[in-house]
Amino acid sequence: MLQIYNSLNRTKEPFKPITPGKVGLYVCGMTVYDYCHLGHARVMIVFDIVYRYLKNLGYKVTYVRNITDIDDKIIKRANKLGEPFTMVTERFIQALHEDSRTLGILTPDQEPKATEYIPQILDMIQSLIQRGHAYVAANGDVCYSVPSFPKYGQLSGKSLEDLKVGHRVEPDATKKYPFDFVLWKAAKPEEPAWDSPWGAGRPGWHIECSAMSTHCLGNHFDIHGGGADLQFPHHENEIAQSEGAYGNTFVNVWMHNGFVQIDSEKMSKSLGNFFTIREILEHYRPEEIRYFVLTSHYRSPLNYSNSQLENAKAALTRFYTALRGLDLTQVPNLDNQTQLADTTNRVIEDFRTRFHSAMADDFNTPIALAVLFDVARELNRIRNIDLNQARALGSELKQLGSILGLLQDDPEAYLQGTAITNNLTDAKILELIDQRTTARKTKNWAEADRIRDMLKNQGIVLEDNADGTSWRRL
Repeated sequence: MLQIYNSLNRTKEPFKPITPGKVGLYVCGMTVYDYCHLGHARVMIVFDIVYRYLKNLGYKVTYVRNITDIDDKIIKRANKLGEPFTMVTERFIQALHEDSRTLGILTPDQEPKATEYIPQILDMIQSLIQRGHAYVAANGDVCYSVPSFPKYGQLSGKSLEDLKVGHRVEPDATKKYPFDFVLWKAAKPEEPAWDSPWGAGRPGWHIECSAMSTHCLGNHFDIHGGGADLQFPHHENEIAQSEGAYGNTFVNVWMHNGFVQIDSEKMSKSLGNFFTIREILEHYRPEEIRYFVLTSHYRSPLNYSNSQLENAKAALTRFYTALRGLDLTQVPNLDNQTQLADTTNRVIEDFRTRFHSAMADDFNTPIALAVLFDVARELNRIRNIDLNQARALGSELKQLGSILGLLQDDPEAYLQGTAITNNLTDAKILELIDQRTTARKTKNWAEADRIRDMLKNQGIVLEDNADGTSWRRL
């Protein structure tokens, strides 16, 4: 049975969906004011694996990953660029989708945007006011009254007294209690605003996710995920809002992936050790990034270094070398009358059992990858003895790899460095060339070079001439 570590109870528990055979999964997505970084890549890959494995187990999964497209950081970025905030968000939503496809992330079933859910946000705030969990402050903001929710702190393990002692809170005379948080921000000059019963304004960050998740999955659903940095206060506030508004359990299982570290130091813009997905893709292929992320258990810190990426490259080279030269267009049917075939069938079943035991133990991808190495080792041993049985092992290696989003390229192309991963079609190549042409026209040489180098890393050579830009595959 699948066991998942539940951050709410701080223990691994057997997973039991609310509705048999169905799973509602919500993951806090990106705030779209800049390019996605390695921390975002980890969230996307971790919950892509959760999504893939739940589907592999036969569940009908509804996967919702939201987009925050109104936020202080977005407004600040738009003002700095002198653009409407919608222009900024649409540009970075497109970049998010490009990065996601490049990393082989399956498309979520729903991808709600906060600005599309203003009516649902207003309805939830109205309910909180009516139930005594929220109030209109003197400055026109609507605030959540933290003391009105006795269970506040259950997810983070913090009591209100602990919070008062351990956290500095800026004084705010408009709030009844220092830890009350804003649900609706009163409009400020030259900021985006929507009409509401309390005057023009915009939603606070926390209420956006409560409104989107409950609208898409219902007031009570199975799994809510996100980075460890969101556990407090964002997810804590989501529980208070959602349970305060509807009076029932919000989420059964809370999942949080660990921090990303750069050479054992937490990744941070302020420290200058900050890498976007696109910067890493200038040096490593998408599958290498995915493999690297999976080498660490999702709840553990992920330490980024060039040596770790080189290890990922070496591991994938070993797998693709094992698969090289095998015709896997048809799954071989081993003759169980021979002792060798019977042994191979039992070996394959053992590999399969071990792989699924690892994944069922809170998605333990490092152990699952170790099983793949054992499959490759056995494949290399037997290919000179019986090619048909080697093909059976190769098929199993690719099948187990697919559950992790790995080993789906052509081995020969990968080993020659020309594998076009994750469906980089002719149309997509032409789209990227158009983006590069636009960048060159606006003298954005850094962006033009980035696109050229990214394509080169995936085996696409660009040739500029008087008639424009042509391309060819290596």
